[in-house]
This record gives sequence, structure tokens and C-alpha cells, in this order.
Amino acid sequence: MANSMKVISNLSDSSSPSMRSIQRLVYIFNVFLVSTFTSTAAHAAGAPIADESALDSVVVTSNRQQTTGTTDSASEGTVTAKQLKLRPLLRSAEVMEAVPGMIVTQHSGDGKANQYFLRGFNLDHGSDFSTSVNGMPINMVTHGHGQGYMDLNFLIPEIINSLNYRKGVYAAEDGDFTTTGSSRINYSRSLESPFIDFNFGENGYKRLITAGSQAVGDGNLMAAIELVGNDGPWDQPENLAKKNAVITYSSGTASDGYAITAMAYKSDWVATEQVPERAINSGEIGRYGTLARTDGGKTHRYSLSGEWGRTDESGGWKVNTYVVDYALNLFSTPSGLLDGQHEQADDRLTWGGQIIRNQYVNWGGKSTVFNSGLQLRQDNISNLGLYQTTNRIRDNVVREDKVSESSLGLYSTANTQWNQWFRTNIGLRWDTLKADINTKSGTFNLNNGGDAVAHQLSPKLGLAFGPFGKTEYFANWGHGYHSNDARGSTAKTNVNDGTPVDSIPLIVKATGSELGIRTEFLPNWHSSLTLWQLALDSELVYIGDSGVTEPKGGSHRHGLEWSNYYSHDGLILDADVALSSARFDESNNGGKHIPNAIPVTASFAATFDKGYDWFGGVRVRYLGAYPLDEAGGEKSSAFWTTNLKLGYRYNKKIQFSLDVLNAFNSRANDIEYSGASCTALEGAGCGGGDGIDGRLLHPLEPSSLRFGVRINI
Repeated sequence: MANSMKVISNLSDSSSPSMRSIQRLVYIFNVFLVSTFTSTAAHAAGAPIADESALDSVVVTSNRQQTTGTTDSASEGTVTAKQLKLRPLLRSAEVMEAVPGMIVTQHSGDGKANQYFLRGFNLDHGSDFSTSVNGMPINMVTHGHGQGYMDLNFLIPEIINSLNYRKGVYAAEDGDFTTTGSSRINYSRSLESPFIDFNFGENGYKRLITAGSQAVGDGNLMAAIELVGNDGPWDQPENLAKKNAVITYSSGTASDGYAITAMAYKSDWVATEQVPERAINSGEIGRYGTLARTDGGKTHRYSLSGEWGRTDESGGWKVNTYVVDYALNLFSTPSGLLDGQHEQADDRLTWGGQIIRNQYVNWGGKSTVFNSGLQLRQDNISNLGLYQTTNRIRDNVVREDKVSESSLGLYSTANTQWNQWFRTNIGLRWDTLKADINTKSGTFNLNNGGDAVAHQLSPKLGLAFGPFGKTEYFANWGHGYHSNDARGSTAKTNVNDGTPVDSIPLIVKATGSELGIRTEFLPNWHSSLTLWQLALDSELVYIGDSGVTEPKGGSHRHGLEWSNYYSHDGLILDADVALSSARFDESNNGGKHIPNAIPVTASFAATFDKGYDWFGGVRVRYLGAYPLDEAGGEKSSAFWTTNLKLGYRYNKKIQFSLDVLNAFNSRANDIEYSGASCTALEGAGCGGGDGIDGRLLHPLEPSSLRFGVRINI
């Protein structure tokens, strides 16, 4: 990229007067931020990289690990459609496991957002890792079930073009929920040929997807429709009914063109929640049984988004906008019969967008890229409710609120190539959040309304040394944050009993750093090693199941990650190992362990496809035992799982596939917790009304077969 840098002698003569004015303002802002920050950072700056905001987002390389000289850290990379094509998946959100070290599980029905784990975090449903799809943020602020709720059940893996990931808090473009990192998923704007894919399998599984693209006028129209039904292995059939559609009209490329995308997703399901382990051991219920027959829910997500890009002689612009209509009604009995069933409701309209300017300059003969961005988002939540229910009928309102939450982010980075072996990346980000909470009902909730405002300034710094041969060394440091549920920031009373409570900050700061190495010292093999650490000011969490905030104090984590990727002659191999340690700063409940923080994960995946008759893939993953309580005495069971895929091309038009999921029938658990609960035999008032402590678990689905037939039209 350095060879393409140009000195700004003037600003795009072909631009309109208004555009030139905006360009000048952005350029002045760049100079001001960088000049201010370099005066306190020994004149450090940034590196010119293959940033999706600066370059065409259509990925043409097949490498998951980026080539040397193109990244700002050792822990970022790109996953392409070629890698995902032959990956056997139990659920669509498992495409996220292509991010080295990430684990995706489920503790409820398949219409609910998955559980995510990365870098010593139980991310719950997405609280500390952000994801966007076609430029739209997926994580939900102040959500009815959990802060940062990241429901990716609407993903259609077959039309994903690329998944770009970053770890840590070092990218100025990343704002809320990026404590452990971020991912950007881009759908393809065109497909090689239209196709119809029908899959069916055990436990009532059936899936139909059809997709294709066609030139229309000066652009291209791409559309995909997905229908899914599934009962699962559960004693109580899941009755999953999932409907999903995507349509995109585009012209040109991501850097010089535009795209308009409409998406529609709807899902209904019956859930088998986690259950007390003793209920299974005693024979009260089977391994795949339930204590609640009416758990489950319904959700929808309808969106419209637009992307526009333009390059000029001094850089480029990128703009995207979006509006999302979202709703969820979730019925759960998470503690057996201790607290009975409750409903969590969320109904919102989210809109926003961003504008990014990339400016190429030359300072004293040093090539520099300035990236500046403005990001805006507003969530108008018309109903945010928690209700006590019986068989999905509301008995009592615990709390019901109307919330408006807005965020504004402004950032700038300077990426400078100082010589052939040294480049720097310096960034500064400013965020402001504002929330208005209007209480609607709830016996002890009426005094909990109000306004909350918070700001954060986040500096970033990255150094890259090399390449020396085909090896690079990285050092990164930065501040980041995740927001808390806005209801906790204005809370005055406990919504369950009316006792006084303290409000919590709207923003929680994180400070992270890492050292890394990336190498290509053997042909076709990319390897990276990263040593990282992260400190979080507070583990305060809003507990949607009870409508209150649970204080946990500050925490610190550190770890080591080793990622490998090999590609040659139709064979793709990737292998990852991640080690982490997670502790609270102060002792809680007898110890400093952070529950559900997985200390060891490992995975190995292989795919083979030379375009001949036969093709296939395998993926093996390992989850180490993790603590279930702060004392660390109780731990989950470690386990391995293996998924297989085998395919056969009958001819150019027809191909068959077989997926074997959990191939060796591991009798493990997708998730384990420690907590109080009551079974049906024990009664709702067991343990003197406080329940009986023990393990709560959701079993891993047993071995199952899925057959597929694809017809290329």
C-alpha cells in the first residue's frame, strides 16, 4: 500500500464544493487528533493495513491468517467462504468458531442467542464481543434477556463472503462490546450460480435454502431464502420453525459502488432449558428431559441497510446506514421450579450508521493513512419487560420500562510506514452514551426511571516490526469498554422486594495489551502466537432473569493463543490452542475464580476439495474444565467433540452430502452452571424456600446424521 500513497496537494478537484468542505474538515480533525496524541506518545503512529474500511471488502485470498505486512496485530485475520463451505455445522452461529479460540454452545432452544466463550470470558450471549453483518451491529444494548445480546440465528452460512475478526481493544473503529474483540461478516453480492439445497436428518430436522443472483440494469440482484424445522433430541419436541430471507441489490464494488440489503427473519420454538443434574441422576427426568413444558419463545428481526463507497485521488469514503425492527418474547424456567417461569420481552426499533474517510498523505517522506469515522446509533425500545408467568400466561409484572438509548462514537487513526521493517498504528476514540429510562409498571419499579450519560476517551497504540523474511513481531495496547444495561444506571430499588440499591456506571472501561508474532516460514503455512492480558474495571452484570444488577468487582485476565493455517492443492488445515486465566481482583463467595471462564480450548479442522467427485471436512474441538463457582472447587467436565462432512458430486448440477454431528457420541454438556433450584418432586418451596444448590446443565446433543442434496441451476 505504501507505494500507492500520495501527497495531498489539493483535495479532489472533481469533488463538489460541499464534499470538498467535508474532506477538509475530516483532514483537519485527523491532523488535530494525531498531533495532540503524538505529543504524549513519543510520536508513535500507525501502519497502512488491508482495512475493510479502506479497501474493497470482497476477499480474494483464501488465507485465514493475513499475509505479513497487512495487519496491525498478530490476533486478527480473515475467514473466507472457501473455509466455511465444507465446515460441518450444528447451528448457523457456529461459523463464529472459525475465529481462533472462540467456542459457541447453547443452553436453551435454537431460537435463542447462543452462548459464546473467548479469552477467559463467558461472553454469555455477546456482552464482550461485537459482531456486525453487512455493516449492521448485532449486539443489543439494554436487552430484555442480557446486555449485548447477539442473536446470529439469522445467519445463512452459504452466502457469507468473508468474516473479518480482531481481538483485543486495539482498533479505534471498534466501540461498545469489543472488550475481547469484534467480527465483521459480509454477505456475497453475487453467487457463481443459483442453487437449491435440501437437508434432512434425524429428530425431525429439515432445511431448505435456495439462493442465486442475476444482473439487473447496471447492477446485480442477489436473493436467498431459508426455511428450517427441527425437533431435536429432546423428550419435548422443539418444534423449531425458522423463516429467513435476504435480498441485495448492488452496483460496483464495496470501495466504488453501493448495495441495498433487506433481511427478514422469524423464529418460533419450544425450549428445553438447563435442568438440575440430580433430576437426571435420580431418574425423575431423562437426560434430554425438561421440568417445564412451555418454555421457549418467538422472535423476529427485519432490517434494511445501505452501503456506499467512493475512492478519489487522495483516499476514499465509505458510508453505511441501517434500520432494524426487532422483537423477542422469551419464556424460561432457568432454576427448575424454584422461581417458576418468567417471560422477558423486548420490542425495539434500532437505527444508525457511520461515515468513514481514508486519507493518504506523506509527511517528511513517510507514507501515512489517516482513517476517521463517525458512528451513530439509537435504540428506541417501546417495551422492555420482565413478567412472572404460568404456561406463558402473565401473572405479574416484575418490571416494565420504555427506554431510549443513543450512542455517538468519533475516532481517528494514523497508520505510518516508517521504513521497510517498522510501522506504527496510533488511534484515539471518543464515545458518549445517553439513556432515558421511563418506568411503565412493576410494584417496586416505579422509582427506577431517569436519565444517564457517560463518556470515554480510548487511546490505542500498535507497533509492528518486520517482516524479517516472512516473520513479523507486534506490540499492542489500548483502552476499550462495554456498556452496562441502562436500567442499572438509574436503579434505586430492587424490583423484587423494594430494598434500596446502588446505581452502576453506564460504561465499564477495559485496558488491554498483547505481544505477538506472525510467521510464514514454511510454504503455505501461516502461524501466529499471541500473549495477551486484559483488566476490566467492573464485572457488574444486569441479570435479566431477576431484573437486578449483580455486582462482582474488577477482574483481570491473561492468556496465550497459538493459531495455525495451512492451504495447498485443495487441502485446508487450521489448528488453534488457547490458554487463559481469569480472576476477580477481590475475593467473592470464597474465591477469585470467574465462573464459566474456560481455561483451555483447542480445535482442529481439515477440508479437502480439488473439484473432483469427492470432497469433505472434519472439525474436532476441545473444551477444558472450567470453574462453576468463585472458590474453584466445583468444575465442569472437559470433553472433545467431532463433526464430519462427506460430499459427492454426481455431476456439475447435482451433489450429495452427509454430515455426522458429534460423530463419537460424546455424552458431555453444552453448558454447566452451579446454582440453587428445585425439581418437580422436591416442590417449589424446597430448601426452605431458597432451593437446593447443585449443578444445572444442558446436555450436548447426541450423534446425529444429516443428508443434503444440492441442485445447481
